[in-house]
Formats: sequence, structure tokens, C-alpha cells
Amino acid sequence: MDKQSQTTVGTASNSSAFSFISKGWREVRDSADADLQLMKDRANSFKNLAASFDREIENLIHSAAPTFSVPAIRQSSEIDFMKKLQPKISEFRRVYSAPEISRKVMEKWGPRAKLGIDLSRIRNAIVAEVRETEEEDMDGIIEYSKVSKGRRARFTEDAQFGDWEPIRAIKTRLREFEKKSSTVEIFGGLKNNEFLEKFKSSLKAIYKEPDESKDVPPLDVPELLAYLVRQSGPLLDQLDLCDKIVENLCSKRKNELVLRSLADGEPPIVDNDKINDELDLRIASVLQSTGHCYEGGLWTDLTKHDVSDGKRHVAIVTTASLPWMTGTAVNPLFRAAYLAKSAKQKVTLLVPWLCRSDQELVYPNNLTFSSPEEQENYIRNWLEERIGFKADFKISFYPGKFSKERRSIIPAGDTSQFISSKDADIAILEEPEHLNWYHHGKRWTDKFNHVVGIVHTNYLEYIKREKNGALQAFLVKHINNWVTRAYCHKVLRLSAATQDLPKSVICNVHGVNPKFLKIGEKVAEEKELGQQAFSKGAYFLGKMVWAKGYKELIDLLAKHKNDLDGFKLDVYGNGEDAHEVQSTAKSLDLNLNFLKGRDHADDSLHGYKVFINPSVSDVLCTATAEALAMGKFVVCADHPSNEFFRSFPNCLTYKTSEDFVAKVREAMENEPQPLTPEQRYTLSWEAATQRFIEYSELDRVLNSEHNGTKLRLSNGKVIAKSVSMPSLSEMADGGLAFAHYCLTGNEFLRLCTGAIPNTRDYDEQHCKDLRLLPPQVENPIYGW
Repeated sequence: MDKQSQTTVGTASNSSAFSFISKGWREVRDSADADLQLMKDRANSFKNLAASFDREIENLIHSAAPTFSVPAIRQSSEIDFMKKLQPKISEFRRVYSAPEISRKVMEKWGPRAKLGIDLSRIRNAIVAEVRETEEEDMDGIIEYSKVSKGRRARFTEDAQFGDWEPIRAIKTRLREFEKKSSTVEIFGGLKNNEFLEKFKSSLKAIYKEPDESKDVPPLDVPELLAYLVRQSGPLLDQLDLCDKIVENLCSKRKNELVLRSLADGEPPIVDNDKINDELDLRIASVLQSTGHCYEGGLWTDLTKHDVSDGKRHVAIVTTASLPWMTGTAVNPLFRAAYLAKSAKQKVTLLVPWLCRSDQELVYPNNLTFSSPEEQENYIRNWLEERIGFKADFKISFYPGKFSKERRSIIPAGDTSQFISSKDADIAILEEPEHLNWYHHGKRWTDKFNHVVGIVHTNYLEYIKREKNGALQAFLVKHINNWVTRAYCHKVLRLSAATQDLPKSVICNVHGVNPKFLKIGEKVAEEKELGQQAFSKGAYFLGKMVWAKGYKELIDLLAKHKNDLDGFKLDVYGNGEDAHEVQSTAKSLDLNLNFLKGRDHADDSLHGYKVFINPSVSDVLCTATAEALAMGKFVVCADHPSNEFFRSFPNCLTYKTSEDFVAKVREAMENEPQPLTPEQRYTLSWEAATQRFIEYSELDRVLNSEHNGTKLRLSNGKVIAKSVSMPSLSEMADGGLAFAHYCLTGNEFLRLCTGAIPNTRDYDEQHCKDLRLLPPQVENPIYGW
């Protein structure tokens, strides 16, 4: 030992022995990154530590005598106990300072080796003995950790270093001392083993329970293959193979789950969902144990809006607005009102703004607006008149243009930019495929934490009726798949009549205007009083275009003109095909009375008993729901779009044209049944909003503090799957979104696919009406 080391030992502070041991353990752990010279220094430090420990034991022996005022025989036994420990501690120091250790280490390791000595077994042995009084043998192990090129070599105790006699001696003496001094009282009833208790407390203070073993078993080959197969689900699901392959690869895990269920007294049923959850848990646990955190890849960015004010924000984006009386104008408006009614989240409704020239083409009765504020007042007044309460939500506008060919409004510019970043939390896209056909802007799923699409329209059914409809329908079908998968987390289809889209489920999330339910309640009251509720026969109401059921209606009435002799039908509607529809009905000499279109809640329509709706192009006919709410009979086709209404006794569905005649006669000859309270609630917007929150997974998002799917471990801890595990599916979706962004940025390609010219950005008139900066200023492009 050199002079410098001797000086260091001489000047060391006389702190407690266990403080030195604790310090030594920390130094040993840190020595993993030291070189060979540092290894020698640590070995010398450990020798000095043992010498200091020996001196502290001597001080403890001298200080123990005056502490206890007990008979001489007890006092002598305590001192003898500490004196007997002293040679064992000295032996312990000698073993660790033996030159054989340094010699053997030098023989085994090269000059670049690093040393780490694991004293955890010593610590655990002492603490375990202090905690338990029963005797158990423990074979000590000296572990030397060698870190070189990522590998760790462990050496067990060699015979030349002797056994763990010092540890056994400490355990035995502690046990004997505790037994001898367990019944002697001192100082007002204190036990004579107070010294031992303090000794135990000191050991417990330096002992720290490990939180959880970080030695997570690595993934085996079947688990890796199962995860890869499941990430390829979009492809394998088409072949109905994904679940079967995953189940076979995870057969071992399935057996473990069965045994666990039996042990817990549960039925030994393990489905695919449980296997997938276990696989997610394994992947997330392994990734977390390595410290890996996935923060997005080439196409995705997981840094989303943070809810700072404690209140969630919901943005509802739709493709139409009042006074255009279409489903995508009315239903999103009610949805915004009833979501805001709970006051649990802030709601913004984003609707298209049309310039004056387009307003004249779209809005009925020559109704136009000179400013967004004027149209907003009209919308709010119309809504409050029907729902009966003041809805607290925000209405914003984005630029839109009307397409005569498509008879719909197409967004101009990046629609997502009209939702501020502080409100970009949850997005509800009404008609997501329509909104994103030509969307050239920020990806919705990048800007928002959760994006839900609601499919309103069966576009394929309309396109098939046009020229070259089969080819166009084929292209539109794949484009719809593309954009909904790239821009939505979840898609809701109102009925099975819509296109089957990725990430979609079927659920009717639309309700009925409360005004119609009140009309139905009034009809039920009149029947209870014995009054005649209905004084008129049958009617049909809808926009007068062939696709809205007029073709089917004329075909049925023309085929069974004689069978329905004397049957008269009033038809209410306006539309582009009005002249042609009326001319065709007149040429076939059908008993149809055409009237101008009007609101379904109009007083003139209350007296009709039967609503006829033969349309098969609708996704979910709002007029059918309204007629049922008013207590009328409804005669409609046996079609997926009417599946939701079949549970109502007043809904009469037909499969053939002959069946149509029978249902019409049945409705005309009988009286409809009053709705029960449960049926009225099912039709209400309160029930529809509850269904929407459930099926869109909005309840999970609104009630969670963190984004992403959570996985719960057996010890109660939670692992966030979305920030730990990269997903091949998410990467593919991001690639699709990037490709779509590139394609929609080219004006020539936009025009080839039917876009309105110059709609990649909004125009000057939109800038004036909405008080926007020019697109060049809003989105500057720098180039040289």
C-alpha cells in the first residue's frame, strides 16, 4: 500500500460501519466502467473498508457496556457476543483482501477488463436473518461481474477462499443474543434486546427492496412470429388466417392461460382477444425493460395535443350546412348540441362556407347569407327551436365549393387548419371519405389524438347508376378504403348498406329530432282519449332525385296498378329530377299527387297514417325514423339500411313486389301501436349520443389521462402500448397518407380524378368572406 493510500485511510472519518459498507456497495457498482487501474484501486479501497469496519465494531463493543443497566452476567454476555464477532469480521476482511483474488482476476481478465463485485447476496443474507428467527442455511456466493463486449462473466466462490463462516457466525450470534435477552427488562419496562432492535433497524435502513425484477425473459421465436403475423392483419384478414396462425404460434401461452383460469376458479375459456392481450403485454414488457420508447417513425408523429386545461375538446367536421336540409347538415348539428349538453367536453362544429354564387345553387327558397355570422344565427335559431335548450358549442366555417356534377360540397384548402392547435384533441369526421378525397394538408391522426369517421352515404350505389358506373365504383371503393384507413382511428357505419371500410363497425349513431317524439306522444294521448289521430292515408317525402327511391316507387306502383286499385299516394319533394319523375308517373297513369317539399314536422303531415319508403340507396333514412317517432306505420324494403327499424312493431318490411302490396294493405286497414317509453328512448338523440360514445371508443379516450391503449400488469402497474410498441400497421397507414398528400398536391392529377379546379387552396372570395390571409401568406413556400 503506497503512502497516498495510507494517508487516505488515516484521515478517513469515523462514521458507522454500515455507512462504509453502503458506500462500498455504491463504489463497487460504479466500478463497472472503470479500467484495470481503477479495479486495483477499488480492491485496495475494499481492504480499507474492512479495516474500518473492524474498528467500528470495537467502538460498538466499548460503547455497549454503559448503555444497558443490567446484571453483570447479562452485560458480560453482550460484550462476549461482540468480542466473538470481532475475529469473524477480521476473517471476513482477510478473505476479501487476500492476494489470491487479485492474482486470479489478473489471470482471467485482460488489461481492458472491468470489475464489478456483487455484494447483494451478503446484504440479503443478513437482512433475511434479521427479519426471520427460524434457522436456514445459506451458501454464500462471491460474484464477480465482468463487463466486456456486452457479456457478463460470473465467478462462484472457489474452495481456496473458504466458505461463508463469517456470515454464519453473525447469523448464529444474532439469534443466540436475541434468545438470551428476550425476557430481561430495563429502564421502565424496556426489553433488554433494544440494542438488537436498533441493530435490525440500521440494517433495514440500508436495505432497499427491489421494486420489480427487471430480468424480463426475452421474446421467443413463436412470439416474434405471432406479433409479425398480427401486424400483417390487414392482408391476412382477407384470407381469414391471421387469428388461426397467431393461436397456433401462441399455443404454449394459451395452455398457461387455461391453467391460470382453472387456478383462479374461472371457466377455462381462452379466446383470441385474451391471447392478443397477453401477446401485447409480453411485447410491451420486454420493450419497457430495455428502456425503449417509440416516439413515431417515418410517417407518424406521436407528439399530440396535450390537454392543459383539464377539459377535452371535440371538433365535428361535416360536409354540409343548413339551410340545406340534408343528413350531413342536420345530424352533425344535433350531435354537437347533445355532446355539448353534458358539459364534460368543449365542442366545435366546423361547417362549409359557400360563396354567394354557390349559395344560390344549394340553399332552398333563394336563401343566402352575406356573412358567416348571419348564417350562424340562422343555424342556432333553427336548432334551439327544435331541441328546446340553448346548446353551448362553437360554430366555425371552412371554405367550400359546390360541385354540380357530384351534387355535393367539396372542401377547398386544408380543412384541418381551421381547428386551432389548442383545440386539436378529438375529431369527428362526418363522411370521412368525402372530406378527404382531395385533402391536401396535415394528416388528421397526426394533429388529433383520436379521429372518428362516420359514414353517411352509400356513394357506390349512386355511382353505379351513372355512365361507366361499374368502373367508377371500383376506383371509388379503393380510394375510400385508402383515405379512411390513412386518416381515421375508428370508423362508424350507420348500417350495413355502406361500403365495408377498414377499422369500421356498424352502429346507428343518429337520433330523432325531439319535435317528432313530442308529436308521437300527442298522437298516443289522442288515442287514449278515443280520438282519431290520423285522418289521411299514405305519403312519401324525399328529395326528388331518382336515386332517393323514386325509381323503385314508380316501378312498384306501375307493376301492381291493378292490385292497388284506389290507392292514392301524396308525394312531397323538390329536386333536380322533379320534372322527369312527374312526367314518367303521368305517362304511366299512376295515382300520385305531387306536392312541394316541406319540413317533415310540418302540421300538414301529422294526419298521415302510413309512410311509404321503397328506397334502397339510403344508408339510414332519417325520414323513416321520424315517421316511426310520430307513431305512423312505415312500409319499407327488407334492406340492410332498415335493419335498425325492424324491432319496431310499426315497421312493415317487404322482400318482393307482391309482399309490398300486402304490407300496404295491412297498414291501410289497421291502426299503428303507440310507442313504449323504451322505444321512444331508442329513437332519441340521448340514446344515439350514448351509442356513439361507446362504439367510437370516445368514453375510453375521454376518461383516460394518457393516450393510447393501456396494458395492465399482474402487479397493478400499467404499460402504455402506443408509446412503447411500433406498429407495422401504423407505419403502413402513414405511408398511405404521405402518398395521398403527394398525389393531391398535383393539380393535373386532381383534375383527372374529378376535383373542382383550383380547390387545392381557397380563393380570394373566401379570403374576403371568412377574413382569411391569402394562401401564399398562410402557407408560404420558400424557394430559390
